[in-house]
Amino acid sequence: MTDVVEDRSPQVRRTVVKTLVVLAGMFGFAFALVPLYDVFCQVTGLNGKTSTSAQTLVHEEVDTERTVTMQFVTRGSAGLPWKLEAHSRQVRVHPGQSTEVYFTFRNLGDQALVARAVPSVTPSPASLRLRKLACFCFDNQRLAPGESFEAPLVFQLTRDLPEEIKTVTLVYTLYPQEQEQGPDVAVATVADGAPGSDKGRRPASGEDPGGEA
Repeated sequence: MTDVVEDRSPQVRRTVVKTLVVLAGMFGFAFALVPLYDVFCQVTGLNGKTSTSAQTLVHEEVDTERTVTMQFVTRGSAGLPWKLEAHSRQVRVHPGQSTEVYFTFRNLGDQALVARAVPSVTPSPASLRLRKLACFCFDNQRLAPGESFEAPLVFQLTRDLPEEIKTVTLVYTLYPQEQEQGPDVAVATVADGAPGSDKGRRPASGEDPGGEA
């Protein structure tokens, strides 16, 4: 009986080792899927993922016969005492034209914080036709207690936007970020030559450059 147990011991060890290797491989594959999925979403527009860097203006004739409603929705995040507001809840645009709208960030808390506005687009096919020429969403933003500022979004809906899409919704969700070393202010990143390329973050209306209302 002892001999039988000893004969099976190497086989049991090999089975255990194989099982552990398979489990480790599965864990590594699942871990790698996260960044791969993000890249896939950005390329295909799945789940409304949009570009994370400034894009260049597509020089094409404006389709004045089509009008699309562009809606802007802003959301906060638990534990982040910030408020993000769109100056215009919606605008009507023609595919091919560039449009500029402004947003206001406010830190309602009592300490300096860093956050980022993360965009998503619905319906998903529109995310590939929405070009952000200038956007505060490309950078983390830092606000002192009580500080507020305005920042532009310059965008273009390209002419290849599917005909059946009449309304595009751009949602910005605020997420807290780790405190950064270096300059306190991050300005809106703008593509070279894009409309609004001379504009960036500015104090909110009624606020002096020092950030006091």
